Amino acid sequence: MLRKLSGDPDCKNGTCPTLWATEDAGSYVVQGYVVTDPERLAQLDLPEGESAVLVPAAVLEGYFRAQR
Repeated sequence: MLRKLSGDPDCKNGTCPTLWATEDAGSYVVQGYVVTDPERLAQLDLPEGESAVLVPAAVLEGYFRAQR
């Protein structure tokens, strides 16, 4: 089960970039926009089975603000 930690404050449709914690709080799941730019993907040099997503800064900032 996932627990929502922070979402895009500008979200209008409920399925926007979001930060989630796993049930055991040992990992996080990041929901965001798939990185498709070949230049950015080349810089990341992702191994098989990994992907990259863009997440608005406000999603992570909201989470860290809540932790203070």
